[in-house]
Amino acid sequence: MDALRASYGGSSSDSDSDPDPSPTGADSPPNPAPSPPPADPLPPPPLSLLNPPNHLGTLGHLQTGQPNRLRSFPHVEGNYALHVYIPVFIPQTAKTGLAHFLKKVSSYVPGLHVVDIDIPLDTLCNDDLRLENVALGREFHISLGRTVPIRVHQIDSVVTMLRQKLQFQKRYWIDFTKWEVFVNDDSTRTFLSIEVTSGGLVEITREIQAVNNVYRLHNLPEFYKDPRPHISLVWAFGDVSDMLRRVVAEEIKKNTSAVAALQKRIFTVKFSGIECKIGNKTYRICKMPEE
Repeated sequence: MDALRASYGGSSSDSDSDPDPSPTGADSPPNPAPSPPPADPLPPPPLSLLNPPNHLGTLGHLQTGQPNRLRSFPHVEGNYALHVYIPVFIPQTAKTGLAHFLKKVSSYVPGLHVVDIDIPLDTLCNDDLRLENVALGREFHISLGRTVPIRVHQIDSVVTMLRQKLQFQKRYWIDFTKWEVFVNDDSTRTFLSIEVTSGGLVEITREIQAVNNVYRLHNLPEFYKDPRPHISLVWAFGDVSDMLRRVVAEEIKKNTSAVAALQKRIFTVKFSGIECKIGNKTYRICKMPEE
């Protein structure tokens, strides 16, 4: 990409630099050759070439970066955050219904923000398409272990052991069946999530146990004793779980025609593999073959 941008010119170029002064005195040529006419500048590149396929567009007007989710551990030089997870993409067929539900919840619960990109949810609610693309069109994660700091000398060992224990996985379906509200350990954040309570629960629980074994061998804190696999869509500061649970329950009751469907399944995805992010680098632990 840098090469592409460079080919269209950057903040400076050869044509902008001052030319070397012409030689003077007796050795100077009496009639210097005329300079060739400057080449026509290249047209600007298409914007699509400068943005990756999953680019969400310009988000500056959406007040990004104001609130930030805090780590549960302080940053220490030489430590890297470790996170093991199943990547999840919400199917297109489910986005409209989910966006409608989030809009309703946002109208009663102020201060909700989109997970990871930290955009205020209410700034997206006036544009249904943008709400679907920005809030629901990204990669979500089912955590298989706590996000914990590790030292640089532990990285190779952790990745190798995770691959040994998790590389052979069978394809299975994951059913997201229940709206749920979670609060982090220190009660500084509340999350609105969709939980896995049936299809895929057995397989995910088995994968969590394998990650726990690797964590234990590296003296890292294991996952919760009774894990509840889920993806989180939005978050709020502090503990607003009572208000959020009440609003979610009321909204589900209002959609009387969809209550049965919501209780059975909100959406389903196919297990696509396991990834491990350490610092800014992502490692593929296992990947299912393309069908």
